Amino acid sequence: MIRDRRRIDPVTLELRAAASSGSSEPAATRGSGSPGGTGPGHGAETPAPAAATPSSALENQLAERTADLQRLKAEYDNYRKRVQRDRLAVREIAVANVLEGLLPVVDAIDQARRSGHMEPGLRAVADVLETQLASLGLEEVGTPGEPFDPTRHEAISYHRSEHVDQPTCTTVLRPGYRVGHHLLRPAQVTVSEPSERPGPA
Repeated sequence: MIRDRRRIDPVTLELRAAASSGSSEPAATRGSGSPGGTGPGHGAETPAPAAATPSSALENQLAERTADLQRLKAEYDNYRKRVQRDRLAVREIAVANVLEGLLPVVDAIDQARRSGHMEPGLRAVADVLETQLASLGLEEVGTPGEPFDPTRHEAISYHRSEHVDQPTCTTVLRPGYRVGHHLLRPAQVTVSEPSERPGPA
């Protein structure tokens, strides 16, 4: 029987461990996979430190995709709100243009009501028209006794009065109207101002 006693394995070119007496095969071959081995290849394999790298890369990629989705959702929400505001603004402007064209009709009905020349048929039409205009948001501007506001009132005349302590609308000559934040026309009013008081001597 021929035994290979070379210390370097001619195949793997690795140093062989010392063979035990009476063994018919090299110790490196016999001890391969044995629990108590101390040579190369013996014992549990140490996990590569790079094994955790793919998991970290996936977590980073997931965080980036989540942030992208959150930004996209925020942009979409802002766009939807902006479109909704634009739609409401366009609708309000369109309604304001229509109502502004109907103001002469409203003035004619108001004059007929004040003069007492309201036939039953005209009164019924006027009531329906005013109800529909109110449902569209038409509001009357200017009432006697309210403070004068140049952004809503148009002063036709001024006079002094001891009964007011600030400029006040005394008489409404022609009511004004608005719809939402749009002033269709200011109210024409007469304004009373506080009388001048002499200063201390």
